[in-house]
This record gives sequence, C-alpha cells and structure tokens, in this order.
Amino acid sequence: MLQFMSFGSGSSGNCYYLANENDAILIDAGIGVRKVKHLMREYGLSASKLRAILITHDHADHVKASGNLSSDFTLPVYATEKVHEGIQHSYRFYRKIEPMYVKFIPKDEEFSIFSLRITAFELPHDSAENVGYSIHTDNPEDGVFTIMTDIGTPTEKVYEYIEKSNFLVLESNYDEEMLANGTYPKMLQDRIKGGHGHLSNHQSAEALAKCFHEHLKNVWLCHLSEENNHPELARKTVECHLRSFGIIAGKDFQLEVLKRHVASDLYELSIKS
Repeated sequence: MLQFMSFGSGSSGNCYYLANENDAILIDAGIGVRKVKHLMREYGLSASKLRAILITHDHADHVKASGNLSSDFTLPVYATEKVHEGIQHSYRFYRKIEPMYVKFIPKDEEFSIFSLRITAFELPHDSAENVGYSIHTDNPEDGVFTIMTDIGTPTEKVYEYIEKSNFLVLESNYDEEMLANGTYPKMLQDRIKGGHGHLSNHQSAEALAKCFHEHLKNVWLCHLSEENNHPELARKTVECHLRSFGIIAGKDFQLEVLKRHVASDLYELSIKS
C-alpha cells in the first residue's frame, strides 16, 4: 500500500512524500529541512526509508531547499538534464546540490528508484523544463500515483496520465474571475493564464470530467494561489462541473484540496476502497 502526504503546496513552497512499505521519496523540495524533519517526526515517517528527491521543475518554490535536503538526508536529486541546468543557473537557493547527488532522468521512459517505478512526462510551463511523474510498484494492488503541477494548459499528456491514474495530484491554481478582478498587473495575469502559466479551477475540472474513469480513487487539488483562489472555491468549482456529468465527489471518488502552509493528512492509498 502506498502512503502520500503533502508537506506544503503553493508558491511559498512545495514538497510531497510518497512511500510504500520499504522505500520513500520526496517530490519537489521547496520546504525547508527543519519543517520536513519536524513533520516526519510528527507523523512517524522514517527518514531511513528515503531514497531520493524528484524535481518537477526549476522554479524556486519547488527547488530552493533541494541542496539542503539532499545533503542532510544524503539523497540523490533526480530531474531532467534541462531542469538540473535551470537549477544550476538559479540564484534563489539556500544551497546548491552537490555534484555527486545530481542524477539525470529521461522523459517518457520508465526508470526505477529501488521498488518504485517512475515515468517523467512533459508539462507546459515557463521554466527550463517541467515534468509530471507517474509512479507505481511491482504490486498492482498499489495502483498508479500521478502528480501534475504548474501546468500551462491541458495537453494530451495530461489527459493520458489522468486516464492511467488511480491517485492524482492535479494543479488547480486560480479562479478566473478572482484573477481578472484582483491586484495582479495585466502582464502577470497574462503570464498565469497563458499557455505556459498555471491551470485554473475550470481547466482542472474540465480535464477531470473529460478523462474520469471508475478506477480513479483520489484526487488532490494542488498549488492553489493565495491571492487568486480559495480552497472551498476550487473544490466547489470542480465538484459542480463533475456533477453536471453525473460524477459525484465523495461517492465516485474522493476529492481533497492541499493547503499552502499546512501539511495534509497522511493518506493510505488503496485501489480496493
């Protein structure tokens, strides 16, 4: 059985924990070492199970603590070559990643980190490169876990991996009306809603409705904007749109919203529930 937990989700910092019985990984490293260690102690998570850090893209809220986390936990940092290049050229870091911990990964090819089988796939975003991750084990009862964040627009890859997933973390960054009527200048609004910015609540809802299937058990909405969104608004937007297609959150699947500064519950994931 897989376990999943969000240590933080949003522009202030992103970091997610995924584990099975023997092995664990962190996905993104935008949360400081002290908070990660505190949360792992609080929830009884074993640091000895940690095997690696996966990075989606090189923006600071996803990588600023990667050097510290890598060194403190002696963990390799896996990312595409372009993402690692972006990390090296960024100045918004607490500490650079030591060369011995830098690991390059391909896109669209499965690779293994101990018992975890992982595929990185491209997502549109205005970073050096951005990938989602689809993760499973050799035990089919563990199901398929997928994370997709900082998505400029839904693509065929987005649809493909929703259709493959039992457990899905999906960006729902902004409400279109709040963004239009908020304080952000037009240039920033255009960047957010452009094809290489972020996914709106409506876009997330539409992608889920288009690709929903009976084996999708859990969806977590992630990376909500503090200024241009609200957890209940994101939830209700998705719930209402899916309901118009006869898909009922809480009955046909479980829907949760991940918070920016507060850790989530520790979820035990089962395809049998």
